[in-house]
Amino acid sequence: MDQANFWLQLGVSIAIFLLFILLRKAFTTYIFKFLLGIAERRKIQTAANILLALEKPFRWLIILIGIMVSLYFFPIDFLSADIQRKIYRSAFIYLISWGLINLSSIANLLFPKIMQKLDVDVDQIVMPFFTKIAKFILFMLSASIIAEEWGFNVNGFITGLGLGGLAFALAAKDTIGNLFGGIVIVTEKPFTIGDWIKTPSVEGTVEDISFRSTKVRTFAQALVTVPNSTLSNEPIINWSKMGKRQISFHLGLSYDTPKWKLEKVIYEIEDMLINHVDIHPDTILVKFDQYGDSSLNVYLYFFTNLTDFASYLRTKEEVNFNIMEILERENVRIAFPTRTLIVQQENQETKDEMHSTSI
Repeated sequence: MDQANFWLQLGVSIAIFLLFILLRKAFTTYIFKFLLGIAERRKIQTAANILLALEKPFRWLIILIGIMVSLYFFPIDFLSADIQRKIYRSAFIYLISWGLINLSSIANLLFPKIMQKLDVDVDQIVMPFFTKIAKFILFMLSASIIAEEWGFNVNGFITGLGLGGLAFALAAKDTIGNLFGGIVIVTEKPFTIGDWIKTPSVEGTVEDISFRSTKVRTFAQALVTVPNSTLSNEPIINWSKMGKRQISFHLGLSYDTPKWKLEKVIYEIEDMLINHVDIHPDTILVKFDQYGDSSLNVYLYFFTNLTDFASYLRTKEEVNFNIMEILERENVRIAFPTRTLIVQQENQETKDEMHSTSI
């Protein structure tokens, strides 16, 4: 090749590569933003999410095509045609896998809408879990395809895993246990993301579940990561699944309260609970229960309609204030712990007799 043709081909190759760089810049600055703007103006959120998922893979696809075309005119062959073909095919597979993995991430947004239209109730913890499984499968498929492209025997590798499967299973028994624990949690659904749970290991709000562990945010705002194998084998109290929440206590009234006034107080407290909007109407018990050491004990047993802790405490406080108003209106006192001390004094004559006898 003469020198003139060399520089001509080099110039054409560089010009083509720069052209694709400008094309990539134009796509990012104008075309992509134009399409994204149309989707957002028309409130097509699904199309906008798909564009965002495919943006970076498509930008690198333009660069890859630019490299392929520019190298075709490049005057020097750095690599053989077979090696170039393998590099191009591997890069294309990688970009396609990258795009599919990004698309699997937006399935968390699309799947609930589809299930809502089909009127199918699916727990929100299911999609993030299976999305991670889909990403893992896509990654393994792309890695195996690229490995086969470069001449690696993937079947032999899998066979080798089968021969060493026992040793692998023994070494990774904790990981496998966590994986199956996660599957048990997803299928049995003892809780979902956002639920308030309590176990022997942790108490707090569920934030995420992965292959290995479940993340729980405690009320002290600490993030606790619990292995799925541990969590699936523990008793789990799901406070968020409560339909109602219990309140029970004894109200001690003073012993000087007459019978008719005690009956009236019990009736008014029971009526107040029945008419309270946040008290569950099914089970309301207000009964004179027992004679205490220093009080007449009235037992109260009822449930609140609200189950979250703040609302539960607010309702409990309202009930307590209402009870105070009833007692003040009826002039009935709450009993305090009291003790009567009886002191007996000996007869003075007995003391004198004992004194004379001792002399």
